[in-house]
Amino acid sequence: MAKAASTKNDAARNSRAIEAEETRFNILEVATAEFADKGLSGARIDEIAERTHSSKRMIYYYFGGKEGLYRAVLERAYTAVREVDADNQRDRLKPDEALRDVVGATFDYHNQHPEFVRLVMNENILRGAHVGEVPGIKERNRKVIDHLRDILARGVAAGHFREGIDPVELHMTISALCFYNVSNRYTFSFGFERDMSSAKALARRRASVIDVIESWCRR
Repeated sequence: MAKAASTKNDAARNSRAIEAEETRFNILEVATAEFADKGLSGARIDEIAERTHSSKRMIYYYFGGKEGLYRAVLERAYTAVREVDADNQRDRLKPDEALRDVVGATFDYHNQHPEFVRLVMNENILRGAHVGEVPGIKERNRKVIDHLRDILARGVAAGHFREGIDPVELHMTISALCFYNVSNRYTFSFGFERDMSSAKALARRRASVIDVIESWCRR
């Protein structure tokens, strides 16, 4: 009898834990869109609570307040993009193929997640006031740089890449080229009368960015 009661209690706790995680995930999803569209100052906890069918009290319980929620959104966004940047499956590829894969995957991620670009732009408007509070961000960044450093070293050894390339500079250049295609999409399309969002335009730009980076690294 006691065992049955214990099993029932465990099931109830597991159900509550799953429900809590789903609620937290839903809040983060909605908050990501809110902060990306309106920035930290423009987003409203009331609106996030209404859209998630939760309450301000629940959001404060999970995240400690608006800034805590914003930092949680940043943490999730940076964790996701760094997983793309430092995919260890590239160890199986030749160094030139691995580099092309890094650039292509980064381009695709930015294009598929414009909210990440807007979050980064908003955080730069705030002069990086909150990104430094994101747990583990420096460690994740180091992994990305180490990953590029390994690809470059293998490329130099194989005779594909020139020596002396700074992996931080390489990462910055990859990020800048991939970022621009999203951050300036509308102004560039208007100013130069060129659609930057069509499948054809994206494929052409993706190939150009990959070629630029590879040519810069090539021996």
